[in-house]
Amino acid sequence: MIVEVIAVGTELLLGQIVNTNASTIGAALADHGFDAHFQQVVGDNEDRVADTIKLAMKRADAVIITGGIGPTQDDLTREAVCAATGLEMEFSDEYADLLRDWWERRGREMPESNLQQAQHPAGAELLMNPKGTAPGLMIDHEGTLIFCVPGVPAEMEHLIHQEVIPRLSAASGETSVLASRLLRTWGLSESDIADALDDLYRSSTNPSLAFLASAGEIKIRITAKADDRASASKLIEPMETEIRSRMGAAVFGTDEETIERVILRLLNDLDYTIAAAESMTGGLVSAALTSLPGSSAVARGGIVAYHPDLKQRLLGVSDVSTVVDLETAEQMARGGRELLGADVVVSVTGSAGPEPFEKPVGTVVIGVSTPEHTQARELRMVGDRERVRTYAVTSALHLTRLALIGKWWGP
Repeated sequence: MIVEVIAVGTELLLGQIVNTNASTIGAALADHGFDAHFQQVVGDNEDRVADTIKLAMKRADAVIITGGIGPTQDDLTREAVCAATGLEMEFSDEYADLLRDWWERRGREMPESNLQQAQHPAGAELLMNPKGTAPGLMIDHEGTLIFCVPGVPAEMEHLIHQEVIPRLSAASGETSVLASRLLRTWGLSESDIADALDDLYRSSTNPSLAFLASAGEIKIRITAKADDRASASKLIEPMETEIRSRMGAAVFGTDEETIERVILRLLNDLDYTIAAAESMTGGLVSAALTSLPGSSAVARGGIVAYHPDLKQRLLGVSDVSTVVDLETAEQMARGGRELLGADVVVSVTGSAGPEPFEKPVGTVVIGVSTPEHTQARELRMVGDRERVRTYAVTSALHLTRLALIGKWWGP
């Protein structure tokens, strides 16, 4: 069964609200083996919403519309469904009574505009919403199922899992599931990985491969479809093994295992503590190292020595006339270990821009000092100041991971 998702709301188009509903619904559909080929976002305009619904009905077996079914003037999804299907609008006296009771039990007088939520396209089934006042709707129109759910995430999620998915499953008769494994990598470009796995990508459709890039990390998603999750996982296993053999130490985690989680686990395994000595990143590395519950057991703290004089006074940097270089990063890391009493210290210095500082904008130097070794590496980042800083944090964490597992890098 092919299911298309439509998110309604001008605020989504303007970027005032992030469209998390579409990703939540997409994940739920994938978990239950439904195919989703398209998603659409449309503003609060009845004609455009109706046109969007018509297009979705042409290419999908079921359509899920999120948003636009509340009590305000710009909640036009019900009207748009009627326009798209030719159905008349009806009014539910029974649901109107439920609305009045909902407000009365809270000791408040109901604004009459709320009665808009008792309207529905003729023949629609009202799906009860215990988390709000707008009911979900299901319409079976000429063989296409149309679902309307609220845009409020908590209400939407409840209705998707408790009402929509069970009805889709019953209508489709399908029992297959989609299972995915996400392999997280760092150190190779997206094109490098695509080239290395090209034969796997082209030769296999179940499982299939996809590549996702974000903040310097490349994720490799392996997706398989089978009758049950265990069977789908068995399809994934040989593909994962082959990818790991080709990618080596570039693979650092799976699924929800972020680099922060990996570092926390490694530090606990080694019984090490960690700290950061930062200049260019201004405390962002320390924030990442302390972002997870349990990090207080291993994180000693951090130093932000932004001015060259502070690098010299606090961290023992010998030459403050040149601070964007390998020697400075190593001195910062060693000085941080001595000052903070940590087993491991990661240091960051560099030129984030917009004006160059000693070296071209995007030059980042990262050092790591452990009880066994101290080393630094110079990297080049592209983009504006915040992108450079963000990528510097990611790189600092990954070079720390490599140091902790003894995979020290070249110059």
